This record gives sequence, C-alpha cells and structure tokens, in this order.
Amino acid sequence: MAVNAGTLYVVATPIGNLQDLTPRALEVLRSVKLIAAEDTRHSARLLQHFGVTTQTTACHDHNERDKSARLIERMLAGDDMALISDAGTPLISDPGYHLVRQAREAGIRVCPLPGACALIAALSAAGLPSDRFAFEGFLPAKAHGRRQRIQGLANEPRTWMVYEAPHRLMECLDDMLAVLGPERQIVLARELTKTFETIKGAALGELVEWVRNDSDQQRGECVLVVEGMPAPTEDQGIGSEAERILDVLLGDLPVKQAAALAAQITGVKKNRLYQLALEKTAHQG
Repeated sequence: MAVNAGTLYVVATPIGNLQDLTPRALEVLRSVKLIAAEDTRHSARLLQHFGVTTQTTACHDHNERDKSARLIERMLAGDDMALISDAGTPLISDPGYHLVRQAREAGIRVCPLPGACALIAALSAAGLPSDRFAFEGFLPAKAHGRRQRIQGLANEPRTWMVYEAPHRLMECLDDMLAVLGPERQIVLARELTKTFETIKGAALGELVEWVRNDSDQQRGECVLVVEGMPAPTEDQGIGSEAERILDVLLGDLPVKQAAALAAQITGVKKNRLYQLALEKTAHQG
C-alpha cells in the first residue's frame, strides 16, 4: 500500500428505492473529499435527498481513462474518494474499471461498500438455481450479434442473466425464443425496488406472449434470468441411436470394450452404457 495515500471507496447506491442506501455508504459519501460519479446531475438528486454536500466530479465511459490519472494523484496525496454509478454497484455494467485498476496498481487501498445490485436482486427472487450462475451484461444491440451471443449461451448449464434496455426487450425475447425454444424457463425482473416492480417467471414461449400483449411490461430497466441447459436424464442420455450402436458393438466385442467404444462414439456416459450392456447380455444368456 502507498504510504499516507487515501482510500478509494467503491460505493453501491440504490437502484430505485432510496432507503436501500446503507448507513455506512451514507457516512462515507459525507466524509470523503471527492465523489467520482457516472453522471453528476443524476447523482445530485440522491446526494441532495440525504443532505450530502461533498464535491462531485464526472467519471464515465467517455472520460474515465484520461481522468483516472488525476484522481489517482489526489488519492496518492492523501484524499479519500468515493466512486458511484447512476444506480447499483459500480463496475457491474457501469464505469469504474479503469479507475479501480489504476488505484490498485498505484498501491491505493480499494474498499468495496456492498449494497444494491440489480442482477443479484433478480437472481435472489427468480427461483432458478443460484449456486452457480453467469452474468453476460448487455447483449449486442444489433440482431445478428445478439443471436450469436444467445446461441453461444444455449448450452450453458448454469443459470445465466442479462440486462436489457426496455426499447430492445421484445426483440431480445424474440431472439431467445428462436434460439432456445419455447420451453426454456425465464424470469423477467423489471423496475426492481421501484413502484411498478415486476418479477414474472414462465416458459419462454409464454413469457414472450405475455410481454407482447402488455406494453407496460416493455418499460423500465430489465433483468432477464434464464434457466441453464437442463441436464439429460439417464433415459434421455442413452437414446435409440446410441443403443443401436451398442448392440452392433456387442456382436463382436466384450461388454466392457463395447461400452467404452460406444461412449466414445456417442458421448453417452460409459457407466450407463456398461450397465445397459450387462442387462442386454444377461437377457441373452
């Protein structure tokens, strides 16, 4: 750590309900020398609500690389600083990466103040597996790139999430339907913590029609939580073609070798094929 340097506090702010600002976050925002905000005009409303008079400076996607060096100089001189985004946790599909990276490289202490985060809030209420998950941020705005990304996620076994802008929500859902099919489970979490919060889960085909028929569901900030590719059941894991291949191999090979070779050819688990092969040979005997 740099001797006598200040601290960079990464501060989560509310995504809707202002009461979600933590007491610790409020204390830090009041005590630091400077607040680096994604949009100072937007953040002014939050700060004014809580009576925070700390000086702010803009730190966003368009100026962060250049401005970070000056902010680092101030922290190296001893000033404590807070980093906030327009809503939620900085760096999560928001600016701040370059500043945090440069601060760490300069030996400045970086201290996270956890709080509101739309993707975690959505996941916690979605009712889909949450022990392992993937976050993809915003999908590409253009249809071709978006479909390619969805195709790349189609076989992802973990629950996965994306953010989507309201004016692209319907297009995104239509692309998901085309790639993933109508049965995949999905949850739309919209306007989280706000007055018109909606958390709706359904099969993809059903959810697409529900959103299409209710224009109110096409407004506000959205998180889409998507079920991972379901694991095949044991019965689904064999299949008629794999069983046919196993039968052919059993005509010329011992059970163990036939099962191992069939597993290589079909991708079905060797243990399951071996068990089936034993059953078949037992019936023949």
